[in-house]
Amino acid sequence: MKALRKITVQVPVEDLDAAQAYTGEGVTETVRTGLKALANVQAQRELRSLRGKVKFALTVDELRHDRE
Repeated sequence: MKALRKITVQVPVEDLDAAQAYTGEGVTETVRTGLKALANVQAQRELRSLRGKVKFALTVDELRHDRE
């Protein structure tokens, strides 16, 4: 299991209620889900910055053959 860090945060009640309604989870899991979503957004942003900069060495046919 990953190391855990206990935190205390103050958030608007309406924001927390809306987030919990969306996740269907408790406070802790809702906060974890939000933090993971932010990390995913950052990873997507980094991948988008590579758009057009990566050269592929395989053709589409080679990729299809590799699946078999």
